[in-house]
Amino acid sequence: METIRLPDGAVLIVGAGLAGLFLALKLAPRPVTVVSVAPLGTGASSAWAQGGLAAALAPEDSPQSHADDTIAAGAGLVDPVVARLIAEDGPARVRDLIALGVPFDRKADGSLDLSLEAAHSHPRVARVAGDLAGREIMASLIRAVQTSPHITVIEGVAAHALLQHDDGRIGGIIARNGRTLRIEAGETVLATGGSGGLFKVTTNPVQAAGQGLAMGARAGALVADAEFVQFHPTAIDIGRDPAPLATEALRGEGAVLVNRDGTAFMAGYHHLADLAPRDVVARAVASENASGRGAFLDCRQSVGAGFGHHFPTVHAACLSAGIDPEVTPIPVAPAAHYHMGGLVTDMWGATSLSGLTAIGEVSSTGVHGANRLASNSLLEAVVFAARAADRLLSTGVAGRPGGDGTMPPALPDGGRASLRAAMSQHAGVVRDAAGLGALLEDIARLETVHGNANELVSARLIAEGALARQESRGGHFRADFPGVAAKAERSFRVLERAGLNAPRSQGDTASRSAASEVHIQ
Repeated sequence: METIRLPDGAVLIVGAGLAGLFLALKLAPRPVTVVSVAPLGTGASSAWAQGGLAAALAPEDSPQSHADDTIAAGAGLVDPVVARLIAEDGPARVRDLIALGVPFDRKADGSLDLSLEAAHSHPRVARVAGDLAGREIMASLIRAVQTSPHITVIEGVAAHALLQHDDGRIGGIIARNGRTLRIEAGETVLATGGSGGLFKVTTNPVQAAGQGLAMGARAGALVADAEFVQFHPTAIDIGRDPAPLATEALRGEGAVLVNRDGTAFMAGYHHLADLAPRDVVARAVASENASGRGAFLDCRQSVGAGFGHHFPTVHAACLSAGIDPEVTPIPVAPAAHYHMGGLVTDMWGATSLSGLTAIGEVSSTGVHGANRLASNSLLEAVVFAARAADRLLSTGVAGRPGGDGTMPPALPDGGRASLRAAMSQHAGVVRDAAGLGALLEDIARLETVHGNANELVSARLIAEGALARQESRGGHFRADFPGVAAKAERSFRVLERAGLNAPRSQGDTASRSAASEVHIQ
């Protein structure tokens, strides 16, 4: 096994999406090594983000209003202190991105052209060319990273496990790039993205399958709210994997959800109609599709002939499937889009394990609660990346590189396909005890054959959390518990470190239950 030991004081960042690259830039002049499974800009969900970045930038808006909207969307589980923190830091982080060359849309007077998205009380989403925000933000960051002498990027490296000392401190990763590598560092940052690739229908890159979450959980990091997965209501339903996305900004511009005969249906589900919170819209779209009435996004009046100019990504995806959205409603369906749960961090990105930081979608900062407010994900990524940089620059990196670690078993393509199908069927937009029980049996069968692959660890965290939460709240909807519990409680858990890499028999209930307790508090 080859060993790469980073210089003293260097930071290892696993993941090259918005959070990872923004952190790398903010850490200057501290030496940074970024490892990425794919070439820069091609394997991160950040580059696919269409809506943009939410921030209180308009004169009539305020950080308090933004925080209030965030808290309301999160269905009782948002930490109000963190909500206010990201809302207050947001405008400065947008200015950082502008300084890096991000060409946010502007009005004729030069001010930012902000869009309205669901559950926001003001237009506050900074976007680029309608639906190209993620791509253009990432392009600007990549240009800056490539010219920054303190940053080393290693592409084609897939992280699989953390190196850990006996006292629990993290000292790097075990990875593969055709051969097994030990990359040792005093501070390791997980910026690995989310878990949408665990589901058959997702808007995420399929490799975003909870690897970072599983790596941290295996090492004993505290995990919160794993059951909360947000399903985007308007993935373009053309049989692609991953599914192209019809940005929520389209509904902000006045697009309407209709069924097959052209009847607008959202007013029958929520008083905010097409601008209702995402979980409501996702369940409505799923219900209309299940009924046979179908669900379509009608943009003909709101966008019309300007579609290709205002929303080029959506326009191109539709045309590639033979759909002209200027004259034909777009078929849509819910798709796994964002994981609100993750590795618990403090307000500076530090996890419960010394030497380990988590930022972006793999983390759980307390800001998203049970239902992420639209376009808060890019905001959280840059705000917490900047805060993690401040901490690491002010305190230094005094960790001990190295430690022990074991490469987890791989989940082959057939097992991955089986898992994704079961997750979409039983842990999707609507859940119940019977389906979640069947899902856990499927996961157990896959564990028996393949061992505890990272994807199975993350899938089990989601499924067991969903089974334990006997209520419907935000993105988690239980058909058998449709009401909301009187007390809003987050869920926390820690997996046992021992024995996770060994295959477990279906009869091994004692070891499974020991690592499967979910505490809601």
